[in-house]
Amino acid sequence: ERGDALMATEYMYYPGCSMDGTGKAYHDSIEAVLPELDIGLAELDDWNCCGATEYLGVSPLRSQALVGRNLAIAEQQKNGTDTLVAPCSACYVNLARTDAYVRESDELAANVNDALGADGMSYTPGSVRVRHLLEIMIDDVGLEEIHQHVTRPLTGLKLAPYMGCLVSRPDYDDRWQHREHPRALDQLLLHLGADVVEYSRRTDCCGGHMTQISPETGLELIRRLIVEAERVGAHALVTVCPMCQMNVDFYQREMNRHFREDQHMPILFFTQLMGLAYGMPAKRLGFGREIISARPALANIGIEAPMTEEEEAEKAAAAKPKRRKRGDVTLPTPEPRADEEELR
Repeated sequence: ERGDALMATEYMYYPGCSMDGTGKAYHDSIEAVLPELDIGLAELDDWNCCGATEYLGVSPLRSQALVGRNLAIAEQQKNGTDTLVAPCSACYVNLARTDAYVRESDELAANVNDALGADGMSYTPGSVRVRHLLEIMIDDVGLEEIHQHVTRPLTGLKLAPYMGCLVSRPDYDDRWQHREHPRALDQLLLHLGADVVEYSRRTDCCGGHMTQISPETGLELIRRLIVEAERVGAHALVTVCPMCQMNVDFYQREMNRHFREDQHMPILFFTQLMGLAYGMPAKRLGFGREIISARPALANIGIEAPMTEEEEAEKAAAAKPKRRKRGDVTLPTPEPRADEEELR
């Protein structure tokens, strides 16, 4: 297969912890789409968690050292490229922030390397370029090349581009044209043939872990995203982050109950939409793993998506013959005999 061939461009790859769990659809669609574009990803050996969003508030130095270990591993494993790709926005910002901080502060760099020294490691500030997968698509692959691979345009599918609050801000190396209203995701989806709606909450926060810390606040942040997408007529919300996808997808029903809403907005990864536009089967791209089904959205362009686990369970339950309840002695109504039918 094409994925087994030598790729024209290969980057170091930091997948992050979610790719084998809640972000499996992201993982599946990345594995399907990138070989089509002659891009290879070399996963770092022995990488560790980036600390997500909380650890920095618990212990700043330990947090920077935790992330610094991944940067040190990348520096050791460079093989013709200094670019480290992170598809998760939280991972991306943590890696980019630590690199930026140790570049700016010799004292912090010394402290981080002192901690890494316990494991015989060190990191040279600035030796690794941390980049988000979306940036690779826009700046390295290019929109025209992305468009050239489209065999099934997404015309008629209305999509709300949701970047989230971490990718374009704080933007340590000035990678994005506009931090508050970035249009990179809009442009990519347009080049897939989709109908991109004007979505004003493209960089709003999804709530992160506020659903556990302060449920009222977390659910309100999710409600704002969904209600606005519904208001502008989107069939689906498209994200670049597994944390955002999990949060808005998983807690959408709880948000509905809490605020007495009735929203059913599927939350999809941009790589899944790329795969569809490239004519790939929806199942291969991880469709069906979502909580809020993408089936109604994709039906707008004639694509039948796999059922979610819940839909499969409902279908199986409906197919089973109903069992009589204990104590129910009601006898079934007998069918009339042929001669009785004639007398009626």
